[in-house]
Amino acid sequence: MARDESRTWSFLTTHARVLLCIAEDPGIRLREIGDGVGITERAVHRIVVGLAAAGYISRTRIGRRTHYTIQSHLPVPDSADRSRSVGDLLAILAAHVSYAKSGGSRRPSKSTTPAPARPRRERAARRGVVAPKRV
Repeated sequence: MARDESRTWSFLTTHARVLLCIAEDPGIRLREIGDGVGITERAVHRIVVGLAAAGYISRTRIGRRTHYTIQSHLPVPDSADRSRSVGDLLAILAAHVSYAKSGGSRRPSKSTTPAPARPRRERAARRGVVAPKRV
């Protein structure tokens, strides 16, 4: 049996998911991409090198950071319809991501600030559980 049935496959390749992370934040670090996509930093590096070699992204060093630029006019590779560009695909995916982050609602939520965290004792007291005091 699979360890997690919901993670056995995906519509998007890791290349597409890495490209989407770069589109959302052109100054993102490889480690952050790996954390977001669920792959190692080394795997992200291989994908970024491949995307750069194919011409889909360009890299520019700014100080100690790398800034990525997506060549959105290029066609989507291996597409039956070569008239679609990478920019078209990213626009669709970015709209979906913002829709999903809003909880499926196209309207912004009323409060964008999270509720303040309550101390553990207070949460336990609300549930009727009395936590022992540490000495």
